[in-house]
Amino acid sequence: MVPASASIGHQISLQVALRRLSAIKAYSGSFPSSSLSLSTKGTKMSTPSENRQPAPWRDILDSHLQQTPGYEFTIATIGYDAQQRPVPRVRTCGCRGFFPELELHPKGQEAMDQQVEGGGNPPVFESDMLSFTTDARMDKLPQLESSGHAIEAVFWLKDLMTQWRIKGTAYAIGNPSGEDAEEEKISRNEIRKALRVRGDNDSDIAKWTWEKAVTKYFANHSPVARGSFRNPHPGQPRSSTPNQLDLKLGQKVLDLHDSVARENFRVVVIRPEEVERLDLTDQEDAKRWNWTLIDGNDGSRWNEVELWP
Repeated sequence: MVPASASIGHQISLQVALRRLSAIKAYSGSFPSSSLSLSTKGTKMSTPSENRQPAPWRDILDSHLQQTPGYEFTIATIGYDAQQRPVPRVRTCGCRGFFPELELHPKGQEAMDQQVEGGGNPPVFESDMLSFTTDARMDKLPQLESSGHAIEAVFWLKDLMTQWRIKGTAYAIGNPSGEDAEEEKISRNEIRKALRVRGDNDSDIAKWTWEKAVTKYFANHSPVARGSFRNPHPGQPRSSTPNQLDLKLGQKVLDLHDSVARENFRVVVIRPEEVERLDLTDQEDAKRWNWTLIDGNDGSRWNEVELWP
């Protein structure tokens, strides 16, 4: 007889696999043939077929974040318990700004100049998508995959008395196997749909690669923070012995291509579908706005509505 725990584990694995398959089918059916394509190796970007305008809320949020040094946001994903009931999972993450427009600190740029061809990607793309980084061994990524990539992020900017809520889908990139990994291929394609070419930079698009984009985010971490991706498996008992001898606390990583750290490093990109702003600067006349992304035959647009707070 199969132990009950093994049976439950098998059911969970099967249901998670079915949810992932459904998400992949939904993705495949919605991917337009006119969308920009990758090169054979899946490393370079070609010209987007539609160059969307920036979202109407983007500059406002960007201005607020520029006024809030060291801003963080709260991320909510959907997990499943042993009975396959959906449960909310919430954590605080460091926001890395709009993808792929990360501005490196001087030490990070120095490392890129020394270790990456051309010092990184040319600044050809911009987007309305927010980003953060994570360890692939944590629960965030399987929760995203098993729930159709659903996510919600919230900023509470106390100095500005303003809350921002971003709902949408999130996709992780950075798998060293590249597009040989199915989830990496899906993530790149979904992120790619929402990229815009900046100005007249079409001639530089061929120089842009996903690998350099991810490496820039890795370079933005301090050597000690990069070393955290060589820590023992997050969440495991401290009494347990890591299965790799090179996994230990307190390491410093100077090599931007460190194979152990990069195996665990991921950039998560949030593609917004609904955004809300709550302004409490005047609590006698609080204001609230909602923007919802609408896809139509003439491209996507944002519908704006002012709400009662």
